[in-house]
Amino acid sequence: MLTDAQMVDARRYAGYSLVGDTVVDDRSDLAWGVVGPIQWQTLDHRLRNLSAAEESVAASFLGTLNVLEKAITDSGDNLDTAQAAVWTHNPNEVRDRTKLYNQQRRSFCGFLGIPPGPALGDGVVRVGRA
Repeated sequence: MLTDAQMVDARRYAGYSLVGDTVVDDRSDLAWGVVGPIQWQTLDHRLRNLSAAEESVAASFLGTLNVLEKAITDSGDNLDTAQAAVWTHNPNEVRDRTKLYNQQRRSFCGFLGIPPGPALGDGVVRVGRA
């Protein structure tokens, strides 16, 4: 079973807000996924009932996402330097790392069988008229 910290990270990486002291169970959660014909499960239920093989894959995703997330913030160390000796800063580094991070987050949602949450979105840019 995933640890409490892993459960929090899984929700966060999937784009869903924290639950705080709200009771999240099989009937109350913001995140739902289709698991079969006319059968839905909450994100909480899915995370608490992974098979051993699924838990291994989920833990691998979480480890990768931790590394990718940290790499985005670490790349901020280079924002004030365009070039140093033979090293040249990639001006798109933060954007590129963020894109890869969000791509992996969406893959994680796909693995879990839930749609990306409000904080992640579906990755589609929509243009509307006012």
